[in-house]
Amino acid sequence: MSRNTENQSPAWQKWQVMLPWPPRELSPNARVHWATKARAAKRYRHTCKIKALQEIQASAWGVPALRELVEAGGRVHLFIDFYPPDRRHRDDDNVISSFKSGRDGLADALKIDDSKFRIHPFFDPDKPMKGGGVKVTVTGYLPTEGDTA
Repeated sequence: MSRNTENQSPAWQKWQVMLPWPPRELSPNARVHWATKARAAKRYRHTCKIKALQEIQASAWGVPALRELVEAGGRVHLFIDFYPPDRRHRDDDNVISSFKSGRDGLADALKIDDSKFRIHPFFDPDKPMKGGGVKVTVTGYLPTEGDTA
């Protein structure tokens, strides 16, 4: 466990990583050849994995504790804030779908099956960021008796 979170239960630890905005080819509305989409998905997944691994090392995330939490029946919650690169109209469901490869890359970095993730997306199209970005806050949650996370 990291030295800055030694006294915290894994269920209350929080980590953040800023990931790039998904490529337009990954939008469900994109009309691109399947091979083009597959290459874009592979590149984006790898990029998100590398960025997450860098943040895990730089911030000393307690990843083993998070894995133990999942093995004990807990869930990993992803609070995902989408910052679009411009004010163009985007549907929130398409933005979430476009991020699937990024979510898979984060799961690869954490070595946790993404079926154990619970996402809490937030998308405000009126708050663009130069180049766009996706801020993911990761935290664990161990359900109590009778709780279905």
